Amino acid sequence: MTERTGYQDIAGRLAREIAVLEPGSKISSEHELMERFGVGRASARAAVQELERRGMVRRIRGSGTFVNRRIDYLISKDLRPSWQRTVRAVGATSRSTVLLSEVRPAPEHSARYLGVGPETPVHHMRRLRYVDDRVAALADEWVTCDVVTELGAALRIEESLDELLRQLGRVDSVRSWCRAGMELPDDDVCRALDMTTVAPVWVIESINRDADTGTAVTYSKAWMRADVIRVVMEIGDHIPCRTEEGKS
Repeated sequence: MTERTGYQDIAGRLAREIAVLEPGSKISSEHELMERFGVGRASARAAVQELERRGMVRRIRGSGTFVNRRIDYLISKDLRPSWQRTVRAVGATSRSTVLLSEVRPAPEHSARYLGVGPETPVHHMRRLRYVDDRVAALADEWVTCDVVTELGAALRIEESLDELLRQLGRVDSVRSWCRAGMELPDDDVCRALDMTTVAPVWVIESINRDADTGTAVTYSKAWMRADVIRVVMEIGDHIPCRTEEGKS
């Protein structure tokens, strides 16, 4: 049995066992896998890394490896652009931690996306987002100051930016543009997301506008852990239906 076949065989057997376990269940350590399957540390580690690549397990520094639960994060023009509402819609819990909140001149890219002049003062926030108490995403958000004047203090009371804009700015925020892709994060993002290994993450950029005026009110860029979130995008005017012949 080659080293490659060995770790893939171990990963396959563990995957079948994990499929019937509850999310959060702890799985065997690398040392225990070495003893159970009679392999070296390299094969045991590669098997766990393969399960992590599949999104089936997650590793927590100093605690071990656990059965993972990955949720679908749906992006659609028909849904309110709210992290909290989207996460809760799939039965998961959501919370956010504010890492930074300040009013500052808009960076060039943010000013362009928001349709304001360079150096125009905007609210800038950086927040760490959690799903079921797991670090899931890091987000930078820029909000035009003419929509709402005080934002930092309000975020300590209401976590949903979408809800705050509705309450304080009387803004009916809708998603008008979105770009999604995957990339390898830099060291700062890896540390913020508590990633034990460098792996591709979802990168989501969005512009939200006021439905009534068409004015851009927020621009955001988020890095989402792919082992916690599966990004799903729905594009189109309606859900396709099947005809009598069984064709869509």
